[in-house]
Amino acid sequence: MVKPKVAVATDSIASLSRELVEQYKIRIVLISFCVGDKVYRDWEDVTPSQAYELFLKDPELFKTSAPSPGEFVKAYRELSKEARNILCITLSSKLSTTYNTACVAREQAKPDLPQTSIKVLDSQTATAAQGFIALAAARAAAEGKGLAEVTKIAEEIRDKVTFVVLLDTIRYVYRTGRIPKVAAQVGSMFNIRPILTISSGLVRFTGAVRNKEHGINRLLRVMRNKVGLSPAHIAVMHVYALDEAKRLKERVVLEFNCAELWLTEFSPLMGYACGVEAVGFSFYKDD
Repeated sequence: MVKPKVAVATDSIASLSRELVEQYKIRIVLISFCVGDKVYRDWEDVTPSQAYELFLKDPELFKTSAPSPGEFVKAYRELSKEARNILCITLSSKLSTTYNTACVAREQAKPDLPQTSIKVLDSQTATAAQGFIALAAARAAAEGKGLAEVTKIAEEIRDKVTFVVLLDTIRYVYRTGRIPKVAAQVGSMFNIRPILTISSGLVRFTGAVRNKEHGINRLLRVMRNKVGLSPAHIAVMHVYALDEAKRLKERVVLEFNCAELWLTEFSPLMGYACGVEAVGFSFYKDD
């Protein structure tokens, strides 16, 4: 087997399934969260569903924590045994310090890895949208492409991919800093369900509905307006709502021309802000 020229890493916010991670040999840097005094590694110590069960018991005990430079240094060292070039794709730098941490780790790793080129790429997004960027890079790397070309392909997908998410409640979203706590409380009182997307690296409101069915139809309409009849890469995402996500996936099969379709659960760190029962899509169309 020919040794790849580039190894790809990303953080666990990308919400890639174990099957995709193993198939494309993507190194996942785990982000931790705390429940009371106990620290859990995202996706490793507990499944997302188990994390949400802990969250529901007492949301106020649930705290997030960015990975340390040491976690990235460890990943770089391990990947340097597989390839002489590393592309690390992180959560949007406007949502987390993860990108800066990965850059700090790159400088720390240089003395020990003088023959390894490390590129850190800000995905400018999150969730499975970030995952699609990492997947595109890993697929290009598997084809034997070099660091410059793999990075270019990742950047091209970054410019196309997006996500839309329907929250079941506005109760928790004030944690993101997008709205004041009092607005979240008022919105919760009137059962308002916000719709979120991302642009310029920041999560933004695009609307709100009172009926979940109407909200899902709006998400599908947004996606249809962007991809049309073109082959589309689509990930169905959910927060502790597997049955509903499976139904959505079946509907997507019928209504869209899917070049790729997979289902995933949000990283617990995203669910921390979104709350349980959220559903959404990450997607981009082939040119």
